[in-house]
Amino acid sequence: MAQEPAKAAGAAEAAPKSKKKLIVILAVVLALAAGGGAAAFFLLKKPEAQPAKAKHSEKAEEGHEDAAEGEAAEEEAPEEEAGGHADPKTALTYVPFETFTVNLLPDPDDKFLQLDLTVEVKGAELAEKMKAQMPALRNRVLLLLTSKKASDISTPEGKAQLSAELLADLKKPLAAHGKPLKVTQVLFTSFVIQ
Repeated sequence: MAQEPAKAAGAAEAAPKSKKKLIVILAVVLALAAGGGAAAFFLLKKPEAQPAKAKHSEKAEEGHEDAAEGEAAEEEAPEEEAGGHADPKTALTYVPFETFTVNLLPDPDDKFLQLDLTVEVKGAELAEKMKAQMPALRNRVLLLLTSKKASDISTPEGKAQLSAELLADLKKPLAAHGKPLKVTQVLFTSFVIQ
């Protein structure tokens, strides 16, 4: 019986120690969470446009660059601005196409091609124009794909040639007397022959 009061006293002392440990652990966890949140905020924050504007105004104030150097600097400026503040008219934009599933020409067996592709274009305006004209662009791609044999496009060289042919087709103007489209690259995101 004498041991029972000692156990009760020990239990009473253990309870404050465990609460202290719990409070310390919670404080450490909260501090780590706050630090992680602050780090994410500063690392993921978009850079301000003011440094880019300051860079352009400094060049204008110097005034001792000749015209050719000034034009070269203006062309490089969108690339120098690492924060993604490039000119929307010349910034590279990606236009994804829906999946193509086509019959290939018999070689000697019937084969199917399932293809996902994305086109890289210059400017968000052109990307929107291409999205509006997507049925005509998909038609061009389908006509080219159905004219191929599986053996022609199953090698890396064949895929590169197909990409070049698609690029040439997609650069053609949408209107009869329009300007060629500023398509810079055709990227295959999925390529399956069965």
